[in-house]
Amino acid sequence: MENVDGREQVVKTVVSREIGGHTLSLETGELAKQASGAVLVRYADTVVFVASQDGPPRRGIDFFPLTVDYRERFASAGKFPGGFLKREGRPTTREILTARLTDRPIRPMFPKGYKDEIQVMANVLAVDPEHDPDVHAIIGASAALMISASIPFQGPLAAVRVGKVDGQLVIFPTLEQTAEGTLDLIVAGNLESVLMIEGFAKQMPEDEMLEAILFAQKHIVSICDLQMELVGEVGVEKAEYEGPGENPLLSAMQGDGFERLKTAMQSTVKVERHEQTRALKDELIEKYFPDDAEETADGATRGDFKEAFHDLEQLVVRDLILNDKTRLDGRSMGDLRAINCSVDLLPRVHGSAVFTRGETQSVCTITLGTPRDTQRVDGPVEEYEKRFMLDYNFPPYSVGECRMIRGPGRREIGHGALAERSVHSILPDAEAFPYTIRAISDITESNGSSSMASVCSTTLGLMAAGVPILQPVAGISIGVVAEPDGRFELLTDIIGDEDHFGDMDFKIAGSQIGITGIQLDLKIKGISEEIITATLAQAKDARLNILRSMLETLGQPREDISEHAPRLERTQIDPEKIGLLIGPGGKTIRAIQDETSTQIDIQEDGTVTVASSDGAAAQAALARIEALTEDVKVGRIYNGTVSSVKDFGVFVEIAPGKDGLCHISELADGFVKSVADVCSIGDAMQVKVIAVDEQNRVKLSRRAVLAEQASDEDEAAESGQATEVATTDDGGDDSEG
Repeated sequence: MENVDGREQVVKTVVSREIGGHTLSLETGELAKQASGAVLVRYADTVVFVASQDGPPRRGIDFFPLTVDYRERFASAGKFPGGFLKREGRPTTREILTARLTDRPIRPMFPKGYKDEIQVMANVLAVDPEHDPDVHAIIGASAALMISASIPFQGPLAAVRVGKVDGQLVIFPTLEQTAEGTLDLIVAGNLESVLMIEGFAKQMPEDEMLEAILFAQKHIVSICDLQMELVGEVGVEKAEYEGPGENPLLSAMQGDGFERLKTAMQSTVKVERHEQTRALKDELIEKYFPDDAEETADGATRGDFKEAFHDLEQLVVRDLILNDKTRLDGRSMGDLRAINCSVDLLPRVHGSAVFTRGETQSVCTITLGTPRDTQRVDGPVEEYEKRFMLDYNFPPYSVGECRMIRGPGRREIGHGALAERSVHSILPDAEAFPYTIRAISDITESNGSSSMASVCSTTLGLMAAGVPILQPVAGISIGVVAEPDGRFELLTDIIGDEDHFGDMDFKIAGSQIGITGIQLDLKIKGISEEIITATLAQAKDARLNILRSMLETLGQPREDISEHAPRLERTQIDPEKIGLLIGPGGKTIRAIQDETSTQIDIQEDGTVTVASSDGAAAQAALARIEALTEDVKVGRIYNGTVSSVKDFGVFVEIAPGKDGLCHISELADGFVKSVADVCSIGDAMQVKVIAVDEQNRVKLSRRAVLAEQASDEDEAAESGQATEVATTDDGGDDSEG
């Protein structure tokens, strides 16, 4: 700030670079000057403001308290929030997912042992209808942390979105390009390597996915350079961070417990492994803290012991994998745990399945609904309806714990979204299968990669429910233990302890054709192309083996849906006739629904869906709708009702709200003196449409129907006589012969 004539002059720093056909700019110095770091990210007409703030550490914590919050405002697109309250409330699912997306790459970029409070807040201030602001929040978070002198962030990092349209990779694709393309991929990384991946594809082969990841990394380097330019312009000098000294107990505990812990941690059963580890831990506590002492003779605390024992467990796990080439449960690096699958666990539901892989188990329930069961999603830019939902539940008993239940947390929402989008691309389109589909994955047992188990159980549940999926999909998680010297081991189907003490959780879902979902989380500062390539290959082998086990249980989707699911019939009507179908005050559509015991849904484009538990009732309602809304066809015979009698003829209702005139000369074959001699109001009458004039007036004929019926009777009689004659002639011939 400079003081000019008693007024403060804002010193704003802006750096920019063109990427993907638009200018990406980073600005600082004008907003939130009391924050540790604040950056305004602009790309096209999308503007995201991100602020970072540090605070003193909380007493007694043994974790890094990083909090990331991302919020979108309807005002950013010139809209009001829907509903009664005109103010944004709790975070939406999308906001939670984007906050998690931002957290994952920045978390490993802090020094080990750092426990100061860090908060990153991203607000979308303006958004255009073409570009999703989520990746710009990640860029802004990194930039805001980079220009904070007091935060020891070891960046920079950046993120980009990659699409694939007409076979070509596109950086920062528009929302339309993403929807029309075969790939929606977000990659975060630093100057040297990849840090985070989240993407979904339409069964993309592994080599194409690798190409897209490497394509993203090239642009990531450019954005990281832009952040370094901003840091140079601002002139930030980072404070030196002095990490905690060496734990005073670790060396002694290695001598006392390394080999014993190595033995205790090797068991095929999770509970046994933890019990044996806990027994050794209690023994060492008694040794170092006799008589419930709070400190050792050297001044080490119980907090030091907890940290040292955790580090010792990590050393044991990594030593087993890197040096002994074995895993905690005795498997080799590429082995899957035992897989068991079953379907039709539950009665009455529309589909159910159980998928068990080792000590991880998912129970899936499928519900089929009508178009009115779709979920309406509203946001600053997009407003759409979801016809497939996957809800993931992780109850505490699945890991042998007790805790309060307060609805789905961020982890459950994130895992559910990953499984949902991994399955979404193999679902049939609405034209082929107009049902709304809800899947519920209940994790009844967990020891690693329950989200990928949800993908497998959902696939089986969909097939059991009779959903004609394009291909079955399965998911697997690959871990890694990597050393700075370049050594690494990939672990197929990681268990919970391998995830906790390892360096990577790389989830990949897909069919036998290719990848549908991919997610990478790291605890280290990036992985190389070599590790990514090897992981994709190892995951494919595992995925194909899982698919074989699943298909042995149920080889293909059932030919029909459950008897308990609603039967849907669909037709297309002229949108201008929607009002005719609804009727005054909804009278017509209510009458059809009440008389046929069906549920009718109408969309703005004229698509009409009839739902009923009785297929015949649905067909009957559909026939009435088509008769009501279709154009009158000349030459067609209708079953009508006399609605009005005149001297010159009668008006016959041939469909609800539609009548035509049957002139007195067309009422019978011969001369009709009076209409009353033939019919009266309310009589049923078959009539044939003989003309429709320019004013859409319909001319009917009963005489034409009677003539056709007489002609049919004559033909039937002649056919009978011919048959009789032919039989008599044949008999005579036989007697003569």
